[in-house]
Amino acid sequence: MAGKGTPATALLTKQKVAHQLHAYDHDPKHDSYGLEAAEALGVEPDRVFKTLVAEVDGKLTVGVVPVTGQLDLKALAAAAGGKRARMAEAAAAQRATGYVLGGISPLGQRSRLPVVIDASAEKFDTIYCSAGRRGLEVELAPADLVRLTSATVAPIRG
Repeated sequence: MAGKGTPATALLTKQKVAHQLHAYDHDPKHDSYGLEAAEALGVEPDRVFKTLVAEVDGKLTVGVVPVTGQLDLKALAAAAGGKRARMAEAAAAQRATGYVLGGISPLGQRSRLPVVIDASAEKFDTIYCSAGRRGLEVELAPADLVRLTSATVAPIRG
């Protein structure tokens, strides 16, 4: 894994954002990418966030929520200024972000999508999210994630 950067890690380095990468051996049999990351890294699961791609009024939008929760689609739509939301097709999410499922990062996406981060992120000094590959998480301050993604912060955890 060493020496194999991702668009997310390249963005963090270019912007000189304090962060720490955490790699672990991904088990393809695990039920949940996010819970697997929390267990493998020995981190409180509420500090590990998953990146989900939804469609809000037909426009792809990213929701970032703790791995212990679900994405509240109504809340995401409201936070994004829309009326209705549904989960995006996997192929559309992968095409727009440039990442594979289980490795989608809110950072360094191929197409810059609107991002909404769950408000619970603000109660931690640092949070974890995918660094752009299964088995690779990045730890950074929530404020840096918000700034780099131009995110809206709202209660979107269901």
